[in-house]
Amino acid sequence: MKIAVPTAGNVVDDHFGHCQFYTIFTIDNNSVINKEILPSPQGCGCKSNIASVLSEMGVKYMLAGNMGQGALNVLNSNGIEVLRGNSGDVDTLVSNFLKGSLTDSGEGCSHTHGADHVCNSH
Repeated sequence: MKIAVPTAGNVVDDHFGHCQFYTIFTIDNNSVINKEILPSPQGCGCKSNIASVLSEMGVKYMLAGNMGQGALNVLNSNGIEVLRGNSGDVDTLVSNFLKGSLTDSGEGCSHTHGADHVCNSH
């Protein structure tokens, strides 16, 4: 199983579509066996091909801060389950996920990213 985390530095980036990169964790027997970095595409995440790229890599879960409904729909349609409302160190986050202590916040992004971009409108 693989888990993707939108990342800035070594913490969860609050907005998946504009993160620095994705940290991809490979899990076997409920333990991390590999960790790799996938550069983020330029532009808005839900309008890029990142969901299909992650899906082709075998990613089944996205542990994110926030994202709009459009991004959530694109990831879900590519077979990736999203848990929103996460923050902090990515290694600790994945450890908590593996312990079963994470749930989706159910809250999407609703703030504006410039004059013509509202992340929950696409």
